[in-house]
Amino acid sequence: MVPKIAMIGGGSWATAIVKMLSDNLSEKEIYWWMRNEVAIEHIKKFKHNPHYLSSVEIKLVEENISSNINSIIKSADLVILNVPAAFLKDTLSTISSEDLKGKKIVSAIKGIVPEDNLIIGEFLHEKYAVPYENILVVSGPCHAEEVAFEKLSYLTIACTDVEKASNFASLLNTRYIKTNVSDDIFGTEYAAVLKNIYAIASGICHGIGYGDNFQAVLISNAIREIKRFVEAVHPINRDIKESAYLGDLLVTAYSQFSRNRTFGNMVGKGYTVKSAQLEMNMIAEGYYAAKCMFIKNLAYNVEMPISKAVYHVLYENRSPQIEMNLLAEKLN
Repeated sequence: MVPKIAMIGGGSWATAIVKMLSDNLSEKEIYWWMRNEVAIEHIKKFKHNPHYLSSVEIKLVEENISSNINSIIKSADLVILNVPAAFLKDTLSTISSEDLKGKKIVSAIKGIVPEDNLIIGEFLHEKYAVPYENILVVSGPCHAEEVAFEKLSYLTIACTDVEKASNFASLLNTRYIKTNVSDDIFGTEYAAVLKNIYAIASGICHGIGYGDNFQAVLISNAIREIKRFVEAVHPINRDIKESAYLGDLLVTAYSQFSRNRTFGNMVGKGYTVKSAQLEMNMIAEGYYAAKCMFIKNLAYNVEMPISKAVYHVLYENRSPQIEMNLLAEKLN
């Protein structure tokens, strides 16, 4: 049976995954939902997304691109969610549990639903009754901009049913995308949420003048924070040095393409949180994640000084300079 795949979202990462799916040689049918009608008409006419990764050629047939999310999801047996986590509930507002019944749902969001403090897999399971064995997670160090340039990149596909992870991974493999599989949907999702917070910390530290030596210490402490938290939440046998955890942290903390690092850098240089958000005109998932993880960790009480420092700067209006100076005394 030919897989029928629906992409939900019109941003750069959604565009990059559509490119991967299109460049993959296996037979499939791809559907694409986005909210922006003008962008849809532009793609149909010119075969490029006008706002994101505009160099990427879109190879989908016109009738498979629509702003009607119900019809797009109904057409597919595998649905990829790829909108900012803060907008997920609104995006799915017309979708019921029955609409998702029997479908495999892929989270490519790398965020946490703010009002519910749930990672995407938990949200789908609790709010839409999607069984965990039908939930897949895409993670790994893979910026959309480098996918557009066909730079060699690695993705990890996680699912409690590893065979389903392998099947989906086979739809993404190309000459520039290599895939791994995992059964750790909780660890990979939480790691993807946390690394955005640490990328903001990295940006703040760069903005106030800390150098590369300190950044190395900061990120070596950050991976230990991730390890402590995911072991508290979901203790299984995992190697935190794998690319889905450490690799994703490194690229998000250091890359020129990291919007979370860029956001943190602006805050470190003296921008208010609001002015940094307005100037970026893109969602930095770590902003929402910092508050969600601060609240969530009240139940686990894991030692997370970096995550807590970012929360203090973003939500309690503390001085980035003073907060990071205090943090520096806690690192080793």
